[in-house]
Amino acid sequence: MVMKGAERGTWARMAQKTDHVESVRAVRQLRRIRPVYAGGAALWAASAAWTGWDDPGSRQMWVSVLFLVVFAGLLSVTSLWLWRQQTAGEGRSVHHAAPRRTAARRHANA
Repeated sequence: MVMKGAERGTWARMAQKTDHVESVRAVRQLRRIRPVYAGGAALWAASAAWTGWDDPGSRQMWVSVLFLVVFAGLLSVTSLWLWRQQTAGEGRSVHHAAPRRTAARRHANA
C-alpha cells in the first residue's frame, strides 16, 4: 500500500529546493548570455542598415532584418525574465550559506 499524502509531501519539498537551485543557475546563465544577445542585435542592425543602404529590398537585407528581430526578441525576453525574477525575489529574505566549520572527528567506540 502506497501512502499518497506522504509521497506527495516529500516530492513537493524536494521540488521546491530543486526549483530554487535551477532558478539561480538559470538567472546566472541568462545574465551571462544577455550581452551576447545585445551584441548580436547590434551586429544585425548594422548589417541591415548597411545592406538596406547599399541594396534596398534585397534578400540579404531581409535576412539581416530577420536575424535582427530574432536577436532583439531573445534580448527582450531575457531581460523581461530577469526583471520578473528580480521583482519576485524582493519579498524574500536573503539566505546565505552556513559558515564552514571544521567538524569534530568522531571516533567509534570499540
